[in-house]
Amino acid sequence: MSASRRDFLKGLTAAGLSATLPSQVLAQAKSTSCSFHLAVINDEITQDFERACQIASKDFGLQWIELREMWNKNIISLDEKEIAEARRLLQKYQLRVTDIASPLFKVSWPDAPTESRHRDQFNADVTFKQQDELLERCIELTKAFNTDRIRCFDFWRLKDQKPYRAAMNEKLRKAAERCAKDNIILLLENEMSCNTATGDEAAALLEAIPNKNFMLNWDPGNAGAIAGNVPYPNGYSLLPKERIGHCHCKDVKRGPDGKSGWQAVGQGEIDWVGQFRAMQRDGYRYAVSLETHWRGGGTPEECTRTSMQGLKDALKKADLNC
Repeated sequence: MSASRRDFLKGLTAAGLSATLPSQVLAQAKSTSCSFHLAVINDEITQDFERACQIASKDFGLQWIELREMWNKNIISLDEKEIAEARRLLQKYQLRVTDIASPLFKVSWPDAPTESRHRDQFNADVTFKQQDELLERCIELTKAFNTDRIRCFDFWRLKDQKPYRAAMNEKLRKAAERCAKDNIILLLENEMSCNTATGDEAAALLEAIPNKNFMLNWDPGNAGAIAGNVPYPNGYSLLPKERIGHCHCKDVKRGPDGKSGWQAVGQGEIDWVGQFRAMQRDGYRYAVSLETHWRGGGTPEECTRTSMQGLKDALKKADLNC
């Protein structure tokens, strides 16, 4: 994050980036019986980025990939040479980037008591004071990887968010306004360790922040990890469908002890067949990105292969040809 932005952007210009963004490409693409497109988060397969691209393109038959970590570094920490190599590999395997899966706002809100929950950092350790700088870095990365979307969160979950909710919303609103200047969509992921975890909380947040470029990264698996929560159809029914701009696919199941655990897609409690049918019906046209998380089937690569097959089986049962 210390590299000169001027040099960085100059390098992108010299590399001859295409002006066509993913959302524009989608509008130009030939229609199929499925209105959305499949992707996978690269580091769910392996930290070896070329291997991840190879599997996504050749084995899974995908044209899209979501970027979070590679070579044991969070995407925000890649240097110029690593970015150039990643771009080369994406071109080699003919993959487009759905979004920058950044850790933006996945930090504690200042001087507020948080709940004690497991927190996935994904090799990112950035303070609250660095969030504005991180946002600028993410905007640079959208240009580097020719995408128009940045994933974010709304801070580690508080024991009581009411006293802080308005201030958190204002922080997110200002970030959306900054992104709008570069025609970028800011995607808020519902995350069980953060303050927006479920469908009803996501609906309330979207109502509070009406900016058109502030959209939801809908994650039914994360919502389902909350005890007593039914992401589909209950949570989904509350969401403004035109504000869903990305979707993560994973599965979850609650054990006899009441604790939730990740499962291979199709082997948990999420009604993905119904969810996919509803998304198709409601005109969803962006990414469905596999975020495996389940590690009960061998290596991360083996687990991702199993879950990708489960995802494709659910699509088939939903009568969708994606």
